[in-house]
Amino acid sequence: MISTLRRLAVAAVAAPALLLAAAAADARPFTPRDLVTLERVSDPRVSPDGRWATYQLRQVDYAANRGITSIWIVDLKAAGSRRPGVEPPGAAPRKLEPTADGGNTARWSADGRWIYFLKGGQVWRTDPMGSNASQVTELPLDVNAYRLSPDGKRLAVSLSVFPACDTLACTKQRMDKGDSKRTGQLFDRVFVRHWDTWADGTRNHLFTVEIGANGRAGQPIAVMRGFDGDAPSKPFGDDAEFTFTPDSRGLVFAARVAGRSEPWSTNFDLFQVAADGSTSPMNLTERNAAWDTGAVFSPDGKTMAYRRMKRPGFEADRWQIVLRDVATGAERELAPGWDRSADTVAWAADGRTIYVTAQDIGQTRIFAIDVRSGRVRALTGPGHVGGFDVAGRTVVFAQDFLDAPAQLFATQPGRVAVRLTDVNAQAMREIEWGDYEQFSFTGWNGETVYGYVVKPAGYEPGKKYPVAFLIHGGPQGSFGNNFHYRWNPQSYAARGYAAVMIDFHGSTGYGQAFTDSISQHWGDRPLEDLQKGWAAALQRYDFLDGERACALGASYGGYMVNWIAGVWNEPWDCLVNHDGVFDTRMMSYATEELWFTEWEYGGTPWENVAGVERFNPVNHVGKWRTPMLVVQGGRDFRIPTEQSLATFNALQRRGIESQLLYFDDENHWVLKPQNSEQWHETVLEWLDRWTKE
Repeated sequence: MISTLRRLAVAAVAAPALLLAAAAADARPFTPRDLVTLERVSDPRVSPDGRWATYQLRQVDYAANRGITSIWIVDLKAAGSRRPGVEPPGAAPRKLEPTADGGNTARWSADGRWIYFLKGGQVWRTDPMGSNASQVTELPLDVNAYRLSPDGKRLAVSLSVFPACDTLACTKQRMDKGDSKRTGQLFDRVFVRHWDTWADGTRNHLFTVEIGANGRAGQPIAVMRGFDGDAPSKPFGDDAEFTFTPDSRGLVFAARVAGRSEPWSTNFDLFQVAADGSTSPMNLTERNAAWDTGAVFSPDGKTMAYRRMKRPGFEADRWQIVLRDVATGAERELAPGWDRSADTVAWAADGRTIYVTAQDIGQTRIFAIDVRSGRVRALTGPGHVGGFDVAGRTVVFAQDFLDAPAQLFATQPGRVAVRLTDVNAQAMREIEWGDYEQFSFTGWNGETVYGYVVKPAGYEPGKKYPVAFLIHGGPQGSFGNNFHYRWNPQSYAARGYAAVMIDFHGSTGYGQAFTDSISQHWGDRPLEDLQKGWAAALQRYDFLDGERACALGASYGGYMVNWIAGVWNEPWDCLVNHDGVFDTRMMSYATEELWFTEWEYGGTPWENVAGVERFNPVNHVGKWRTPMLVVQGGRDFRIPTEQSLATFNALQRRGIESQLLYFDDENHWVLKPQNSEQWHETVLEWLDRWTKE
């Protein structure tokens, strides 16, 4: 079976036949080695004239246990003339050789003459042919992110500096501690550690440099001197959080003033500052105590669009799109009745349309929004759009599916999308994928809930298969129609399992009320959806063997595994808990981003004892009986190691079959290729042990 969604997606993009080659008689199963070594397409960028598109390609050096990035370029004009069986000259993408072995973050100059990129911690540039490459910056510190001014005369660069230092040399000297044997760190406020890094006192600050006629950058000018905050934000911020004003004379950046409340605040604001450092940052969004970010200016420079949340302390609130009149400061929300959360925002060349990505009923689509009326229409069909860019009428985007990693496509309004890349072609021809289908059922509160089922590769009608019941994290997340590199259902389908995934209440892409419903209800509403979804899947799909099934999850999904171990362990032959919460009370004290637990549990643990304890897995350990594999990253400061150690200790003390897989060099995610392969092999062997006849 090829799912209905898959047929529609293939038709919509006119994909070559190799995407359907999985049905070949000599196809082989998908392996963990395949998953960690597949090439990954991301970050499409279109030249200002719409002729070229660059993208980032990540390849894996398995022996060195690392990913290697480079920039590739494709001629959109040549690729647009493709016909079935005909490959026009120049249509195939080519690598920009100066970017080999580490080039990333390609950005076009406004005149289209230059492609700027990062390599070796500095900014470089080259022309579209890949010749005349030269290093632009030569700073004593690595560049975290950068932006090119509209007039092409300046760069804004983000550097990690000590705010008290007046020069970059001072920061460099402090970082080079020399022969000191002292290792103690003294803190007087939090964050003490964040995500996977202990605080070292540095901040991401913006500097501007002028680009000379020779293409070399001048001396850096600090524009955030004395600012107590990061731009871009830590740990995942990027160049979408700052931009030049249309006249190139100013910068607008998103940042949170740290103070002593940083770990329990989501109050990011937009600040404007002179690009020459002659003014102090001015807060443009001070009236909103929640999150503001992602400023982008209209082509005529008169309007600034940005994304805004309304509720302080809630990281999964709906992202609104706000239009701000640059001259007057007047603001209005665009499409206030559209109940989706906007992600990436880009203007059309004529300023009449804004393009955004948003999750939508198990898909992630590009939407076009009319600036005047707020009318919203979908530009892409089923699948997951991981990134896009716009120039003129051309939209280039990266899209993946549950049975296909990302490829690059180009489209224009009213036209069928053209596929631009053929990444992983050999693997796609060899591998047999599990077919998938989205289904729905009535869940909590009588509301419709959606899920996916993925058939085992090599499915045979009439045969029953063991089941991997996958529970997503977040908790405001989604297991949708995308190709995931950590929790990929095809890994289980290849091993002879059917995979079932439920987007329970709290999941994203189904309206904000649906997302909100999990807060302070971690253990009841989503559990009811999981129970009803499991029952619905068993009733609908007779190939699911409900007597041979394991439940798996990470983060919130790991919490839910601990929770169902005590309150719903009947269906499961085994459990897998990756970085999951064991004790919600201690989690409330030990996690780094305290706003998360204070919102999700309903307050601080000393003020809201009942709320924190209401759905605490630790209170039900006496009912545990199901074998469990516990996985933990030693650098996970979101859900600290003690949570998993306590889980494993409880299992061992109760005499329950259990294993602990610990990675001392991984964070909340297992990212290193060889570790990821070990993770998958260990998990699959655990499932085999308890479900295979």
